[in-house]
Amino acid sequence: MAEFTVTEVADERLPDNAGTAEKTRILAKEGSRILSHVRSQDLCIVLDVGGRTMASEAFARYLNDAILEGKNRITLVIGGSLGIAPPEVRSRADLRLSFGPMTFPHQMARLILAEQIYRAAMINAGRQYHR
Repeated sequence: MAEFTVTEVADERLPDNAGTAEKTRILAKEGSRILSHVRSQDLCIVLDVGGRTMASEAFARYLNDAILEGKNRITLVIGGSLGIAPPEVRSRADLRLSFGPMTFPHQMARLILAEQIYRAAMINAGRQYHR
């Protein structure tokens, strides 16, 4: 039995007319909050539009291989409204994963990611989930 836990870190308030320096400061604060929840032994997957795209079967193999290598906790990171803080969070990622060039609301990205994890579990168990 697998456990699925969602941990949200607070978004920084973004002023209406925030400049580049303010956005960089906000990204850094959010990045620090995110990294405080990632343990050194975790498999860390960061959703990143510039990341790698994978078919469901390849994602299932990737997760299965990580588990076989002893990664017993997978941390999935979805950035805030400004995205992911470079380079701290991206450099911690074991995998930067992209759903493609489209942007999704955070709730939708979380739903898609949860579905892909479930799909990967079914694929890895040899069960027919998708057709």
